[in-house]
Amino acid sequence: MNLKNLLPDFVSLFYPKLCVICGKPLVAGENYFCLECFLKLPKTNYHLNPDNQATDRFAGKIPLAKGASYLYYNKGGVGQRLIAEIKYKDNRNLGEWMGVMLARDWFSSDFFSGIDCLVPVPLHPSKERKRGFNQAEMIALGIAYITGIQVNTKNVFRKKANATQTQKGLFERWRNTKDLFEVNNLDFFKDKHVLIVDDVLTTGSTLEAVAQSILKAKGVKISLLSLAIA
Repeated sequence: MNLKNLLPDFVSLFYPKLCVICGKPLVAGENYFCLECFLKLPKTNYHLNPDNQATDRFAGKIPLAKGASYLYYNKGGVGQRLIAEIKYKDNRNLGEWMGVMLARDWFSSDFFSGIDCLVPVPLHPSKERKRGFNQAEMIALGIAYITGIQVNTKNVFRKKANATQTQKGLFERWRNTKDLFEVNNLDFFKDKHVLIVDDVLTTGSTLEAVAQSILKAKGVKISLLSLAIA
């Protein structure tokens, strides 16, 4: 009898792993989601359609090579609960796992073809210290694990800790993020295809601001990806 193999089963009797969506105990082979909730994940399949709601948010604002979102973010729905679990319940491992799932689902498509590096939307250092991690970075790390694409977290930075975007209108969100991001070394992005990664796409003002800072580099191409779209 192998006690090492029995220990996890023994511990799970008293501290079972629970589904992050419905709270039911997980069974063998389930990871983060029970099968029922896994089948309910509201996937958009935008990666199969170049003209989608994600790319529409940036029409006439920035030149996009491609853009997509993995899940729909509906108030009170699975997408919203999933994002809340990652951002506000310190579940950074779930963020990385969702990046892995996304990349596995999309790997057979050409969405990641030609991408040179992943740039997660930066948090201000004070906010990242408070939260303990950057949720966009965790998603990007999961994508990188499957695709092998480099994650760059040092070249783009947030200049100030702006007020939260929650409850702000379209113009206020744009004003809140205008000139908010800066690039340390524009030559690093020269002639590269950069995929900017974030957790939730709402109006797109934050992603647009990151893109505008990178677009100052010569010959750069920009694509955008979010885990969810509201």
